[in-house]
Amino acid sequence: MSFPLLTATAALPALGAVATAAVPAARRTAAKWLALLVSLATLALGITVLVRFDPGGDRYQLTESHAWIADFGVRYELGVDGIAVALIGLTALLIPFVILAGWHDADPLETGSKRWRPTQGFFALILAVEAMVIISFEATDVFLFYIFFEAMLIPMYFLIGGFGDRAHEHGDEAAATQRSYAAVKFLLYNLVGGLIMLAAVIGLYVVAGNFSLAEIAQARANGTLHMATNTERWLFLGFFFAFAVKAPLWPLHTWLPNAMGEATAPVAVLITAVVDKVGTFAMLRFCLQLFPEASKWATPVILVLAVISIIYGALLAVGQRDIKRLVAYASISHFGFIVLGIFAMTSQGQSGATLYMVNHGISTAALMLVAGFLISRRGSRLIADYGGVQKVAPVLAGTFLIGGLATLSLPGLAPFVSEFLVLVGTFSRYPAIGIIATFGIVLAALYTLVLYQRTMTGPVKPEVATMPDLRPRELLVVAPLIVLLVFLGVYPKPITDIVNPAVKQTMSDVHKKDPKPSVEAAK
Repeated sequence: MSFPLLTATAALPALGAVATAAVPAARRTAAKWLALLVSLATLALGITVLVRFDPGGDRYQLTESHAWIADFGVRYELGVDGIAVALIGLTALLIPFVILAGWHDADPLETGSKRWRPTQGFFALILAVEAMVIISFEATDVFLFYIFFEAMLIPMYFLIGGFGDRAHEHGDEAAATQRSYAAVKFLLYNLVGGLIMLAAVIGLYVVAGNFSLAEIAQARANGTLHMATNTERWLFLGFFFAFAVKAPLWPLHTWLPNAMGEATAPVAVLITAVVDKVGTFAMLRFCLQLFPEASKWATPVILVLAVISIIYGALLAVGQRDIKRLVAYASISHFGFIVLGIFAMTSQGQSGATLYMVNHGISTAALMLVAGFLISRRGSRLIADYGGVQKVAPVLAGTFLIGGLATLSLPGLAPFVSEFLVLVGTFSRYPAIGIIATFGIVLAALYTLVLYQRTMTGPVKPEVATMPDLRPRELLVVAPLIVLLVFLGVYPKPITDIVNPAVKQTMSDVHKKDPKPSVEAAK
């Protein structure tokens, strides 16, 4: 029997979470190092998955299949296509940076505080989320996917509610209330979506007789499984609703600004750069593959919702006074681009959407983590409390600027390529939608540059006059992300080569071909 590489990639952080939680309370530093080493070992396994994956091979590779709940057709089935490989790599890459950035975020509070922060629990929960996200990308059994799609809400709830932003932490009961509200809102929104999806999962089993993604898709392709039109549409809506909440897509987005605003910066990165990607990934893997006709039926409405997300998120980002909430609303706008690319039903759009998931994860991590370092120094999330930072902390300001420029998709940085592909793919089939979505780029430039101007330029405020620049640990977190933003902005081919074959398969699932140019090229 070959080595179960996919199981190992998900099991290692799960076992690491248990081991980290079991470290004695007095050995906080040992728990941190253990969590970091486990995350690095998981990264090594993620790289192995990437190396062993053959873009020109079968659709699902490194597959594993074992009987689980045989009476109900549930199997432990894993497999990865190019889209899953790219997102597993993103997850495994970001977690070590999340752990390093949050190195002191769960240390005990000052003497006399009523609250004690269990350091071991903080890092154990991060590893638990990593394990559940990875297996969600690997699962090719619908029921197996659903279990971990829902289970990841539990550690995320405790990370948001139990380990809040330390800028508002010191005995502030109002801050504790806001944090609890954000955690409960996150949980309730996603639980409602999950319950609706559960009804759809049960309905799928009634229709198909099993939960195997490959078997159901094959049966639909060869005509041995027929779904009534209304049945397929209702099942699609059940799946899509849950994924739209997780994504998040307007109008199901309102939990995200609260969650990101009240969480620590590393946990905010975990939410938007890692966990939320499961929603958009699942749209590609499950919605389009299992319900191709319903996906095409719903496309016009979904495209409108995506455009509203793009413009609405960007407009609210422009008006924000809170740094972290600004990044949250910017992410809502970016997820609108991802959903737009998926449902444009073109190879450029879907390749751009997948590339956008990766690039958005890296750019948001860079911007939010630097913002977290900035907030920890000043003790405030309000933009108005800053000014002149670039004169006292030029490296911090410079990395903040690069992260911001990536967020507005500046040419030469990674998000530009993915956003360009999404817009080209959308315009070729839906020109009016593509034109409206382009205004999101203009608004992104506005909120990013205004944020930088108000925090980093101008006279030095007395409260930031003694602000230290980035420390070695913080540079170790930010520098690799900046390098990746530049590298993938100049040379995205390593990712597109992996993703494009999977996109072609998805286009085949929905029986769509790229529209032909309306004007023939001159000979």
